[in-house]
Amino acid sequence: MEHKPIDRAILDLYDEYTHKPLERRVFLHRLAELAGGTAAATVILPLLENNYARAATIAENDARLQTGYLHYPGAKGDVRAYYAKPKGDAKQPSLIVVHENRGLNPHIEDVARRAAAEGFFALAPDLLSAFGGTPKADDAARAAFARIDTALAVADLSAAVDYLGSRPDVSGRIGVVGFCWGGGMTNRLVMASPRVAAAAPFYGPVPEKIDASRIKAALMLHYAGLDDRVNAGIPRYEAALKAAGVRYTIYMYPGANHAFHNDTAGERYNKDAAELAWSRTMAFFKQNLR
Repeated sequence: MEHKPIDRAILDLYDEYTHKPLERRVFLHRLAELAGGTAAATVILPLLENNYARAATIAENDARLQTGYLHYPGAKGDVRAYYAKPKGDAKQPSLIVVHENRGLNPHIEDVARRAAAEGFFALAPDLLSAFGGTPKADDAARAAFARIDTALAVADLSAAVDYLGSRPDVSGRIGVVGFCWGGGMTNRLVMASPRVAAAAPFYGPVPEKIDASRIKAALMLHYAGLDDRVNAGIPRYEAALKAAGVRYTIYMYPGANHAFHNDTAGERYNKDAAELAWSRTMAFFKQNLR
């Protein structure tokens, strides 16, 4: 869907706010300028911010699933994580679900349940565990990300891979799916952990340093057509993957914005792109993890 210039400017401002993070006072002032006043900004803001009332597409008490929280040993302490798995004793392939820059919230927990409903043991680590866990308020969670050490986050994700490999109810083949910040962490994790068999980062920023020779996983890379900031890294990443002989597929979703898969993200959510990308991702993991 095409946006008028002011709409695109508002979306770009929201990207800046969610990724830097931009100070909220400054964000609200600039939003009012773009929207044409404080009253208009007040109307637009709820459309931009997450709406967790719509987060649960699969109920927490879904009869098909077993869900809950656990702790696994991380690089420098225990990491809290949400898990969802099909009920029963059968071994399942596993997926690590890596959250956005708002931490482990109801939306990401719902994504984990979606994966479990497809037959996977899904584990969603809270990478803010070292700071007391994800705050309930988005602003506080976003601010906490300024304290995260990227190398430590990757190490905690690598520890999650090892933890899943030790579980008796996991088949041993492990995949990773990540969104936004989590997509960038997924791109880093596949270089750090050779045990990852398949990975599907959604609009994940490309690391500054790429050592594609370390990647053993098959990759499915999802990008939003209007996401110029992230998309600028695609040529460099693709060249490195080709040179290293990594198996990969790139999907571009024209007219979609960054965070198009997040159905709690207001106008950013693109139902058609989200459903197509998810169905491709599940088919990809079923092919590579079973």
